Amino acid sequence: MHPLRLKDRRVLIVDDDPDILRSFEIAVRGDGAITASAGDGQTAIHMAPEFQPDAVILDMMLPRQSGFLVLEKLMELPDPPAVVMVTANKGKRHMEYAESLGVSAYLTKPVALQRLVDTLVELLEADGDPED
Repeated sequence: MHPLRLKDRRVLIVDDDPDILRSFEIAVRGDGAITASAGDGQTAIHMAPEFQPDAVILDMMLPRQSGFLVLEKLMELPDPPAVVMVTANKGKRHMEYAESLGVSAYLTKPVALQRLVDTLVELLEADGDPED
């Protein structure tokens, strides 16, 4: 068994599909992360400053604030988290817009859970924090 690569990392998961939310949460926790979740954009915006996530898994199409608006607000935080936008939208224009707002990674659904976790690990290791 590999070491817990996300040990003690705080990950906020934002998706309006409860099944996706649950599967992302199980995958990320399985690698040691501390998670919080939100089912809509407005809740995510209110949770982020208090939870202080190291990373956010963010759906693009959300009720009560789009993923793009959530991304903008996250980038305004004093210590902005790494943001992985996960979407079923395969349009290049949306990806470019997300990149212009500061997204760290852009994955299209369905995304393999291992790929999602690996992406988070890479982003957080690049963050410069020491491992263990």
